[in-house]
Amino acid sequence: MRSRTRTQGFTLIELVVVITILGILAAFAVPRFTSLSSSARVAAITSFAGSLQSAAALAHAQYLAAGNSPATIPMEGTTVNLTYGYPDASVNGIGAAMQSTSGFTASGTTSPVTYTLNSATTPSGCAVTYTIAPSAGSSATVSAPVTSGC
Repeated sequence: MRSRTRTQGFTLIELVVVITILGILAAFAVPRFTSLSSSARVAAITSFAGSLQSAAALAHAQYLAAGNSPATIPMEGTTVNLTYGYPDASVNGIGAAMQSTSGFTASGTTSPVTYTLNSATTPSGCAVTYTIAPSAGSSATVSAPVTSGC
């Protein structure tokens, strides 16, 4: 008597059905991940704008605490150049007060200086601008972030 052995495995139809289901799931998942990356870039530029504002405010507070209207202040071991009590627009001004601007590119060293997100779809459309204090008694400003190109 001959014994019949059956091989175990998937049929071609079962494999085609599984691949089709995975394809349909991927078609719905990919656009969702794309939308999340755009949201992440918007969050990055918005938080960078908040960091710029905080760095300028901290530098100004240290300027006021130092008295005698210093032209520079030390922040975390780094010298920060000031204009009217706020960091100037140079790398040694707001750039030094920020400590790190990695992932962003600054355009210009005079006021206003615009920071753009390197990973943005359109960097000029994903930016924030820092403007030094225009005169004594006024304050430095940080623009609302532009997020149209994020």
